[in-house]
Amino acid sequence: MTASNPPHTDRLELPIAGMDCAECAAHVRRAIAAVPGVQSVEVLLAAEKAIVQAEVAQLDIAAVRAAVEAAGYSVPQTASPAPPSTGVQFNANTFTRQVLTLLAVIFGAVLFVVVLGEWLGLFEQITERVPWPLGWLAVFAGGWPVFRNVLRAALKRQVTSHTLMTVGVLAALAIGEWATAAVVVFFMRVGDYVESFTAERARRAVKDLTALAPQTARVERDGVEQLVPLSEVQVGEVVIVRPGDQIPVDGEVIAGQATVEQAAITGEAMPVEAGPGARVFAATFARLGSLRVRATHIGPDSTFGRVIQLVEQAEAHRADVQRFADRFSAWYLPLVAAIAALTFVFRQDPLATAAVLVVACSCSIALATPIAMLASIGAAARRGLLIKGGKYLEALARADVLLLDKTGTLTLGKPRLTDIVPLNGLPADDVLRLAASAERYSEHPLAEAVRAEARARGLPLAEPEQFEAVPGLGVRALVNGSAVTVGSRRLLAESSAIPVAASLEAEGKTLLFVAREGEPVGVLAAADTLRPEVPAALESLRALGLGHIELLTGDNERTASALAAALGVRYRANLLPEDKIAVVKAYQAQGRTVVMVGDGVNDAPALAQADVGVALGAAGSGVALEAAHLALMREDWALVPEAVRIARRTMGVVKGNLIFTAIYNVAGLTLAAFGFLPPVLAAAAQSLPDLGILANSSRLLRQKGATD
Repeated sequence: MTASNPPHTDRLELPIAGMDCAECAAHVRRAIAAVPGVQSVEVLLAAEKAIVQAEVAQLDIAAVRAAVEAAGYSVPQTASPAPPSTGVQFNANTFTRQVLTLLAVIFGAVLFVVVLGEWLGLFEQITERVPWPLGWLAVFAGGWPVFRNVLRAALKRQVTSHTLMTVGVLAALAIGEWATAAVVVFFMRVGDYVESFTAERARRAVKDLTALAPQTARVERDGVEQLVPLSEVQVGEVVIVRPGDQIPVDGEVIAGQATVEQAAITGEAMPVEAGPGARVFAATFARLGSLRVRATHIGPDSTFGRVIQLVEQAEAHRADVQRFADRFSAWYLPLVAAIAALTFVFRQDPLATAAVLVVACSCSIALATPIAMLASIGAAARRGLLIKGGKYLEALARADVLLLDKTGTLTLGKPRLTDIVPLNGLPADDVLRLAASAERYSEHPLAEAVRAEARARGLPLAEPEQFEAVPGLGVRALVNGSAVTVGSRRLLAESSAIPVAASLEAEGKTLLFVAREGEPVGVLAAADTLRPEVPAALESLRALGLGHIELLTGDNERTASALAAALGVRYRANLLPEDKIAVVKAYQAQGRTVVMVGDGVNDAPALAQADVGVALGAAGSGVALEAAHLALMREDWALVPEAVRIARRTMGVVKGNLIFTAIYNVAGLTLAAFGFLPPVLAAAAQSLPDLGILANSSRLLRQKGATD
């Protein structure tokens, strides 16, 4: 009996046109999920696309398109984006929306005058002169797009946010209040425009990022420069970057020198110098120089391409509070229908019943969370903070444990010479020159630290006549005819008698003992350099309430203790990567919310295990971008407390949106049920929460960092 092969699945991205609200995305998600062969689907409102996991052999793309169209939306034909224009370009869609917005404002002002006229008894006299068939025609003509979507949903046994309002319109028509029905329809359309505008504001950050993507590249082929579409560039080709050009690929500089603006990747406004051997990234700009770059990653595989993908897909990682809003919307509409039925039974007032149906605003409930989350994620991305989803913003806002990696995270990952202690009367510079000459051909990081300090002091080095590296201990060399030894305590028998050594080791420093002809002449101390912004960043985190801060390191007890004491944090030493995971799990088992900050190298598993894994300096690091939930695109610890502030501010806005919406809906339903809110005003009232959520959430698009 032979085992059958598992079905081959693939990932398919489809652009979706016509989505203006969270409910739209839900409708598209349900429509695609019902197509045979589809295993899972995520619909991203901000990115205007659907990501489908499907069995390739069974999936019919035409069926997916038909399902989307049946839901009231469309799947545009995929086209390559046009290069960004440097001039003013007429946009028909934008112009149309501006005109419609202006007409809506004018029409709204007129209608408010009409409502005032009704209160004064004038409106009834006017409407009585209009034949009711004309009134019904106006209602159905103006509301047909809404009524059509409600009808489609009803045929699929689905209820939308407009279902109750449509019932309210029909109720108003049934009792002869066609003018009231017309006003309800008008405000339904105004509400749709407001929600569409709100969604557009939220997706603007993603579009701004996408607009930065390079479209063409100047490559060297057969000795000739050619300008070609980016899609035609191959890995390994040489790309020519002239002054002022946008760098189109990730790659390594093989020739040239230029000042590179990397704000699109790191969020850092200060440019960096790039020369042979330097790494450069797509979507950055070369200034004051030209470069020849060998391409290593192109398009979606480049750092910028991965950033765009992750920002687009951040919407899929929904926060728990957003899931609560989704569940609330599911039972909110039946609740409103029940209130309307009770109003009709006990008050026998059709107008009050219609008002209950039209005042209920479930759109604002569904809109309260995703708009705020998308606004924050997009604004943070422009600052070099890549947040993978709302669930991580929510977790970061309530975090109470901060775990820290050491090498490459708290420190720069490169040892630096900190002390030179001469012995037996030899000057400090002579000790350093002797040690650097002996270490001239050593590849050890400590040897490079010794040579770097000698270069910084301008000391000339001698050529060693003999050189021997002693693994794990140091080097032996013949320098200017003298036998020189540079290395650890075990390499030099008399080193134990040097009193200063104990005090330097107590500070967590690594010692190199220097001897000439067997006699100690000096002690060099080296340490991994602490990032200068770390102490201030940790103080800011403590001020934000993150008091439990702990260092997790594979270094020895002495080194870890010294660094932890200097920073005022707890520590655990001699840890393997699996030990760090165990620490994270232990805190999570206690019900704590854990943030782990690392560089995404050997601590990638712990970053993935943490509630929020933060990778420092993730630009160009595929491992860090994939493992972490929050990636800092530049190596700046000031971004860590800034991320916490963004998360807490975002959750404050979300909670404010939800509280405002809840109070508003309860008040509106109560007033409508007791007859204090006529259907005309109820229709106007239901569109106001969207405006409130837009105004409140828009504050997140303008948020500034602590250093701005």
